[in-house]
Amino acid sequence: MGTALKTPEPDVTAPDAGHSPGQPPAREADRAPMLPRVTRAQLGHLGIVAASLSLGVLLWHIVTAINLNFFINFENVPSPARVFTAFMGHIQTSIFWTHIGVSMRRILISFSLATVLGIGIGLIMGRSRLARAFIMPYIEVIRPIPAVAWIPLAILMWPTEESSIIYITFLGALFPIVLNTLHGVEQTPEVMVRAAQSLGATRAAVFRHVVIPAALPSIAAGLAIGMGVSWFSLLAGEIISGQYGIGYFTWDAYSLINYQDIVVGMLVIGFLGTGSTAAVRLVTRPMLAWQKRTR
Repeated sequence: MGTALKTPEPDVTAPDAGHSPGQPPAREADRAPMLPRVTRAQLGHLGIVAASLSLGVLLWHIVTAINLNFFINFENVPSPARVFTAFMGHIQTSIFWTHIGVSMRRILISFSLATVLGIGIGLIMGRSRLARAFIMPYIEVIRPIPAVAWIPLAILMWPTEESSIIYITFLGALFPIVLNTLHGVEQTPEVMVRAAQSLGATRAAVFRHVVIPAALPSIAAGLAIGMGVSWFSLLAGEIISGQYGIGYFTWDAYSLINYQDIVVGMLVIGFLGTGSTAAVRLVTRPMLAWQKRTR
């Protein structure tokens, strides 16, 4: 009768933030933000790339140091050190960045136009025999014409040199995008189209949910190829009728017999083209995420 009942003391331990009852507390390692990890295979790939580039620069240094003249003449080719010194001098001037900025602007405008029209034309040609029969002859006739051959006519057609250069660059990017999009649409499995139709899908639904996703890998490849071709076309236009741009910079260096600046322009063009193509692949990668899920 005189014994007092003891009530259990409440647990005063504060629960972890974000911890729900019935679940074990999260470990500190789990709370840390997930950082992207570089795999051993990726490190090995980067190492091979670095070794390959280093070997190329070493061979370039050797053939210019000994003035190799055996079938190919390297006597007037500048050494890597001279090219690097010239490059470091140019990046400190505003005119050099103006050349790069003008070329990038032309690429952005012309490639954007080619992407919109090229994908649209390719999709229409892939799903309509009438459209393909009507448009394909123009593509097959115009596509083999090099960019340099368009320059005189483009200058006569367009009111300014800027618009003529953009037009030439646009043509260079257009045809790879159109043909790769057309190829992707044609490779759409017919069984998938029939399956969607049997489930009651309309033509618009089949086009949106079956044809376009199936064509995306080819479209992405066409965009990457079109970016490379657009740089080739741009430089042809800048060399002939431009006043600014990295192509004009390279041609002006050739006119002044400035060999190291020629190589500087060539290398900048190569890196800009590589970076632009990598950017296109990076942008199109999320659209192809379904490929990994189906493997």
